[in-house]
Amino acid sequence: MADVIKKATRESYGEALRDLAEEYKELVVLDADLAAATKTGIFKKAYPDRFFDCGIAEANMMGVAAGLAACGKIPFASTFAMFAAGRAFEIVRNSIGYPHLNVKIGATHAGISVGEDGATHQCNEDIALMRTIPGMTIINPSDDIEAKAAVRAALDYVGPVYMRFGRLAVPVINDRPDYRFELGKGVTLRDGNDVTIVATGLMVNEALQAAETLAAEGISARVINIHTIKPLDKDIICKAAKETGLIVTAEEHSIIGGLGSAVAEAVTECCPAKVIKIGVNDEFGHSGPAADLLREFGLSAENIVKTVKDTVSAK
Repeated sequence: MADVIKKATRESYGEALRDLAEEYKELVVLDADLAAATKTGIFKKAYPDRFFDCGIAEANMMGVAAGLAACGKIPFASTFAMFAAGRAFEIVRNSIGYPHLNVKIGATHAGISVGEDGATHQCNEDIALMRTIPGMTIINPSDDIEAKAAVRAALDYVGPVYMRFGRLAVPVINDRPDYRFELGKGVTLRDGNDVTIVATGLMVNEALQAAETLAAEGISARVINIHTIKPLDKDIICKAAKETGLIVTAEEHSIIGGLGSAVAEAVTECCPAKVIKIGVNDEFGHSGPAADLLREFGLSAENIVKTVKDTVSAK
């Protein structure tokens, strides 16, 4: 059996910016003194004249990005998710979202898997915050291949985009010839009739593992990858609700306001069905090794299996 390739999507982000710069001449990159961590340093090394370090001043960086976009550039404003969505929210809302400027936000180090950095840096609220901004597109890729495709899609799209990347190296799961990324379209990775597992980000791999375990126990689980949280692919969600009657969502984000909330909202409109949300409950994280924290907070294939079995038995 071939070794599983693992790579952090933040690294994919930096590589994609560098690789696409020659094709997209208006692409520029901004960072908030975190180029080594966000991996925009990869771009900086290749294109130093198109890289701007704004220092530890994230709100100002978003304002600079807005100005560059108004001048015809395609700026990628990069920092940790906690600072991109949290500290700079008002500027993102008023200076980028309100005028619908062509700014791309590269938010790295999202979720519990930031690990030892602890609760202050484990941003589990960013998707919820960005979902409330009218016209904001939100992408949360599952692996290296999807992350690079997401950067290109963001470049081709005219308007504000929030991209969420992780610190932890995760398995590459989209390495297949027929892989295709389409903004706003979910992907059915595995068919099933008893339950649908809708996942995003690093939880997509966990969902696939859970589906394998469930199949061995006689439960047929459909797995859907939602890489674009907003706009949400309501068609694929509603079809799953009608055909399986049960949805379990899985995300490395608060169960309030993220993927689970978006799916539940869609289902209540088109085909009322039971939706169970797996994510970070209404609590803060804490410092610890990323893998241990993911298990502790229930962000694992094992917890998906347990949740599905408990719910299917009561169906």
